[in-house]
Amino acid sequence: MPELSNRTSTFTDSVIRRMTRISDEYNAVNLSQGFPDFFPPREILDRLCEVTNEDFHQYSITWGALNFREALARKQSRFMGRDINPNTEVVVTCGSTEAMMAAMMSVTNPGDKVIVFSPFYENYGADTILSGADPIYVPLHPPEFNFNVDELETAFKQKPKALVLCNPSNPCGKVFTREELLIIAGMAEKYDTFVITDEVYEHIIYEPYKHTYFATLPGMWDRTISCSSLSKTYSITGWRLGYVIAPPHIIDVIRKVHDFLTVGAAAPLQEAAIKGLEFGDEYYKELQMKYTQKRDLFIKGLDDIGLSHTNPQGAYYVMVDISEFGFDSDLEFCEVMARDVGVGAVPGSSFFREPVNNLVRLHYAKVDDTLNEALNRLSDIRKIIKPR
Repeated sequence: MPELSNRTSTFTDSVIRRMTRISDEYNAVNLSQGFPDFFPPREILDRLCEVTNEDFHQYSITWGALNFREALARKQSRFMGRDINPNTEVVVTCGSTEAMMAAMMSVTNPGDKVIVFSPFYENYGADTILSGADPIYVPLHPPEFNFNVDELETAFKQKPKALVLCNPSNPCGKVFTREELLIIAGMAEKYDTFVITDEVYEHIIYEPYKHTYFATLPGMWDRTISCSSLSKTYSITGWRLGYVIAPPHIIDVIRKVHDFLTVGAAAPLQEAAIKGLEFGDEYYKELQMKYTQKRDLFIKGLDDIGLSHTNPQGAYYVMVDISEFGFDSDLEFCEVMARDVGVGAVPGSSFFREPVNNLVRLHYAKVDDTLNEALNRLSDIRKIIKPR
C-alpha cells in the first residue's frame, strides 16, 4: 500500500476537543473547550424558528448570502470605523477556523514562513503546516505576555510571508495595546509581510483595555486579512458562521479557496443570525458587563482557593499554575483532575512552543451555577490530588 501523506505526521488530535470527551466520560464540569452553557439571544432563536418554514434550505451564494454580508458589513463598518463593501471585501466561512485556513492558503506558498506568537490557539501551527509553510514561533513573556521587540524582529528578518495575530489572545487573555500593534505594523511594512488576524473575542474586553482592529492602523488595510466569527459574540459556537474581511484583490483569492474547501456556510443559519448583526451598541455593552461579572466571580473563587492564575484582559480564559502538584505532564494532570476532582481543563503545553508544563487553561463562559459548582469542586483539589 502507498504511504499516507506526511503532512500531518507531527499532529495529534485536538487536545482541546479531547479534553471535552474526557470531561464527558467522567461527568466533569467542562471548563476546557470554550463554549457557553447558556442560550443565544432570544431574537436570534425566534428568527431561526421562523426560518425553518421559509425558503432558506438550499445553497446560498458561495461567499455568503447577500443580506447576511450586508448586515455584517454594516456592523463591522460601525466598529472598525471604515466602510466595508459587502460585495468585494467580505467572505462568509464555516467558522473562523475555515476563515483562518482560507486566509493562510491564499497568501502562502510551500516553503514560506509564518510568524506565530506563543502561546497560541492550536490551529495556527496546523494551518501553517497544512499550507506547506513553516511556522516561526515568537514567545509572549508572562505574566503580562508581552513580546520582546528584538525577538520579534529576529523572526521578521527571516522574511516571513505572514504573521498570525490573535487579539484578544486565546489562551492567555492578552489584549495588545495600540503601541504594540504599531510596532508589529511597522515591521510588517518594513519586511513586506501580511498580517492574518483572529479577532473572535473582539467584543469580550475588560476595562480599561481597548480592542484595536489591526486593519485600521495607518497603512495596514492593504496587508491585513481580518478573520472572525459570530460564535463567541452571540453564543452560537455550533452554528459555524465565520468571515474574512480584506481588500478586494485578497478577497478574490480567498473566495476561490473557500469555494473549494466548503462551498458555503449554512444558509438558514446565516438568515437567522442577521438578527444579531443588527443589534445596537447596548448589546455589546451588556456582553462586556456579563463577561466582566463572570471573570470577577471566577477569579475571586480561584483566589479564595489559593490557586495562582493569570488575569485576563480579554476573551474568557484563565491560565492556572499547577506547579505545586509536581506533575511532569500537564496532560496527565488534566486527566486526573477531570476524573478525580470533576473539572475539565486544557493542558497549557498544547498552546506553547516552549516546554511549558505548569499551566492549565480554564474558561468561564458558563452560567454562575456552573462556575460555582466548578469552584466548589476545585476547593478540594489539594485533598484529592497530592503533590508528587
